[in-house]
Amino acid sequence: MAQMQLREAMAAERMSCGGGGTTATTKQQQAAASSCCSEDMADLERALQEVAPSMAVQRQDSLYRDATRAGGGGGGGQHGRPDSWARTLRLAFQCVGVLYGDIGTSPLYVYSSTFTAGVRHTDDLLGVLSLIIYSFLLFTIIKYVYIALRANDDGDGGTFALYSLISRHAKVSLVPNHQAEDELHVDHSDDAVLMAKASLRGSRRRTVQLASSRERRSQWVKEMLETSKPVRISLFLLTVLATAMVISDACLTPAISVLSAVGGLKEKAPNLTTDQIVWITVGILVVLFAVQRFGTDKVGYLFAPVVLLWLLLIGGVGVYNLVKHDVGVLRAFNPRYIVDYFRRNGKDGWVSLGGVLLCFTGTEALFADLGYFSVRSIQLSFAFGLVPAVLLAYIGQAAFLRRRPDLVANAFYESTPDAMFWPTFVLALAASVIGSQAMISCAFATISHSQALGCFPRVKVLHTSRQYQGQLYIPEVNFFLAAAACVVTLAAKTTAVIAEAHGICVVLVMLITTLLLTLVMLLVWRVNAAWVALFAAVFVASESVYLSSVLYRFAHGGYIPVAMSAPLVAVMALWHYVHVKRYKHELERTVSHESVRELLARRDLARVPGVGLFYTELVQGIPPVFPHLVDKIPSVHAVLLFVSVKHLPVPHVDAAERFLFRQVVSGSDEPSTSSRVFRCVARYGYRDALEEARDFAAGLVERLQYYVRDVNLYGADHQQAGSRVSYPSSRCDSMAMARARSVRSVGVGSMRHSASYAESLALRSSGRAAGTAMAMAAMADQEQQQQLARARSTAATGVFAEEMLTPAESFSELARTGSTRTAAQMTAVKISLEEMARIEEEQRFIEREMEKGVVYIMGETEVVARPHSSLLKKVLVNYAYAFLRKNCRQGEKMLAIPKSQLLKVGMTYEI
Repeated sequence: MAQMQLREAMAAERMSCGGGGTTATTKQQQAAASSCCSEDMADLERALQEVAPSMAVQRQDSLYRDATRAGGGGGGGQHGRPDSWARTLRLAFQCVGVLYGDIGTSPLYVYSSTFTAGVRHTDDLLGVLSLIIYSFLLFTIIKYVYIALRANDDGDGGTFALYSLISRHAKVSLVPNHQAEDELHVDHSDDAVLMAKASLRGSRRRTVQLASSRERRSQWVKEMLETSKPVRISLFLLTVLATAMVISDACLTPAISVLSAVGGLKEKAPNLTTDQIVWITVGILVVLFAVQRFGTDKVGYLFAPVVLLWLLLIGGVGVYNLVKHDVGVLRAFNPRYIVDYFRRNGKDGWVSLGGVLLCFTGTEALFADLGYFSVRSIQLSFAFGLVPAVLLAYIGQAAFLRRRPDLVANAFYESTPDAMFWPTFVLALAASVIGSQAMISCAFATISHSQALGCFPRVKVLHTSRQYQGQLYIPEVNFFLAAAACVVTLAAKTTAVIAEAHGICVVLVMLITTLLLTLVMLLVWRVNAAWVALFAAVFVASESVYLSSVLYRFAHGGYIPVAMSAPLVAVMALWHYVHVKRYKHELERTVSHESVRELLARRDLARVPGVGLFYTELVQGIPPVFPHLVDKIPSVHAVLLFVSVKHLPVPHVDAAERFLFRQVVSGSDEPSTSSRVFRCVARYGYRDALEEARDFAAGLVERLQYYVRDVNLYGADHQQAGSRVSYPSSRCDSMAMARARSVRSVGVGSMRHSASYAESLALRSSGRAAGTAMAMAAMADQEQQQQLARARSTAATGVFAEEMLTPAESFSELARTGSTRTAAQMTAVKISLEEMARIEEEQRFIEREMEKGVVYIMGETEVVARPHSSLLKKVLVNYAYAFLRKNCRQGEKMLAIPKSQLLKVGMTYEI
């Protein structure tokens, strides 16, 4: 039985690879699909025949595997296909304005932050310049631009995207929603094919042997991540810490950038006091955060000219200072001056690294905002735009300071020619604001991602642009960032103190990124161990040196980001902890389908017309709050759907693959009741926006009708309780369940392949078009002849369910095409007509109930600690978490559910 199910599953997978294609598929495409699948599928089938007997498991009622597979839903379009050069150049121009504002304004304060006590020896300028050059090349260019950008999660960057990428290759999630049967799902990724082929090489072994040392190493890393709970918790906490540091950096970057730019006014107005400069800066910051609610639509085209002019300006001024003052500073390209600098200054040289690292601030925003652009566009604009301009600015300032080392406190404006002061000041202020905008947008995106994956309290996320999906605005977070930036500016008053705080954020995020990249190299890329060791040794060692430097001056400003990040980490960890515990509580108390049928069979249960959408986070069954609702209010809607809104660790999920359904109770199951009960998983990426409640319900019910068609045609025997399955195979693109082939005796006749959902929509919209109908009739006749020949050759007595006509291609439409049918063909149609009528009646029933109204049902669960829990747990859960949940947005507001259609069910969970 298990082997038969295995073969059926493999046959279904062949259909998904090309064998069951649509009528519009060309012969060349079919041949290509067949050639790419046949060898691997044959190898997989032979390998799985060896492993299947030991892997048969009791099927758990779970949609998790289907819910976490989003075929074709990944990433932005620019990351999924090679761009043309015209598009690449356009994106390269845009990313100049979005990504390089922060890192491009670093020359405003690097030298003043490094030489806080003045320049002791003019050769120290060569040592610091050499440190700036090689630090910039090592961390910014090599690590981020040419390594980290390739470790993107379907086009998304940042530490949270790295965590999502790792979680898609290893089960590192702390939420226990992974079932044993998930391991049996066919995966056409390279990993699955390699593992299956390797098992063939292992003769008749039961265990799967990997093909090379790299694959064995990758498997070892995967097993370590999945089996060690401390490692998974540590990985999660590191990601949360990096996220908190990025949010803190969004407070510090505007403060230091705008304060440095405004400080140039002292050149033309020496009577300005420090307090006056600070208050001017605070005023600009208030305006900057106040305009966030208007969004940054077309931000690239708006800001790119300003930043481009800024880069040209600082590069030109750098060349001017180099030629006028001291060309000899070019000797700093010799790293020997770094050794001489540390030999001459010792401990003071080590402490000054906290200022040097400011030369590569903004790289974390560059990586996190990758989702808006392509890797090649960033590399192109970085290499030919940012790098020459910034390095020339640092070289020019060093040449100027070789002549005037006493002016290091305001080196940037002092080295600017008097005739260029006001244009430089205006552009510096504009570039500082733009750089701050990039970090603020980065913070909004990071919080939105973490909230989507259950790691941040629910806050209001507004999409400020219909054209640019990543443009977000979070009012509560914006207020927090504005208040924190103003307080830091008023308290610090100088860039030196803010620079110490800024440095800790930068280097901690970089160090965590290095650790995550090392895991990606081992687990995903499977890089040679020597290269991984070299990468980890170089970057962990160098970044640790920088971290030790900024931690040495912790009391001089380094405590600021720690004071801001610690509450954020605590809030995120507490929220996720309770989220996991609540999920476990519901998972242990799931209601079986048999119990649901028994509840619906109660004589005192009233039938309410309309559609009820019962929201739950559980994807593995019916939540325990449902029997509680039936006990308190003995009524149920005619059509009831248990809806789980699930955010996947991918940026995007295609709308055509949004919904997955499973039938719980149908009209044929319970003739005594008219209720239809389904479970649904609505899948979103962490960058996808939720629809309005009305649009969501309309789309869900529309897809449900197609599911009703599929479940009646393809059968649902595998869903029955207690059935065993050895190798379930899911077809996400058809919104159906596992595609087991069930043979139905409907007579020998010519049957067409059933249309996919996309075909159904196309046929419904264009079925009345004469040209389309004639073309379809021609293709139908051709397929009929092929099917008749196949039937005669095999002398079959039945056909597969996939080969039956579907309601989308109704017989009346085919009759209007004028195609002629033989007597045997018409007999086959008459036999299936009853079934078609029943399916259409089910669809009409759902439509009628939808017209009667939709009610949204939500479980208002109160989570409390168990009576015998520790005092700390009671304080955290009963008070801290309750306070967060009470003061954050409720679920109905997040889903935009109208209050007039909302029904809440209260229940208490003890965890």
